[in-house]
Amino acid sequence: MIYGYARVSTTDQDLAIQHAALTAAGCTEIRAEKVSGTSRVGRLELDALLTFMRKGDTLMVTRIDRLARSIGDLQDIVRALKAKGIALKATEQPIDTGTAAGKAFLDMLGVFAEFETNLRRERQMEGIAKAKVEGVYKGRKPTIDVAKVRELQGQGLGATEIAQKLGIGRASVYRVTEAGPAATN
Repeated sequence: MIYGYARVSTTDQDLAIQHAALTAAGCTEIRAEKVSGTSRVGRLELDALLTFMRKGDTLMVTRIDRLARSIGDLQDIVRALKAKGIALKATEQPIDTGTAAGKAFLDMLGVFAEFETNLRRERQMEGIAKAKVEGVYKGRKPTIDVAKVRELQGQGLGATEIAQKLGIGRASVYRVTEAGPAATN
């Protein structure tokens, strides 16, 4: 069987183009998810495919960066597929994991996918630094009402009770109480 795997990073992105390409490539079943490809964590549809695919099956993606954004993850996935006798193909890239040239090409694509992710992260950090210098970026707004924590503490409530009342973690309560009176967020 030919199984398709489609992935986008955010919930506002659309899977329709990948789904259409995988259907046209002959995929009998397509699994899709909206989750970052920078890690294998939380990629339940990919995990399901890797679990139930059998020897002789093919895993089809549109591009290798849909499968993984790090060379380590890509190599782990390819090793798992190879161990089970499963082929990997891409609709937009000439990949054949059964040949040395195909494996080398796959690794190069993985390196470029990881490089792209790292460049994006660097640009984001540069943008944040520039915004901070310009006074535009202030970071995330505080989510803990320090005054309320101190008020409840003054009433004799413990960290667990304060956390439950305010819907925050106990560690957050401890951070406020251990910081002393100067803490403001």
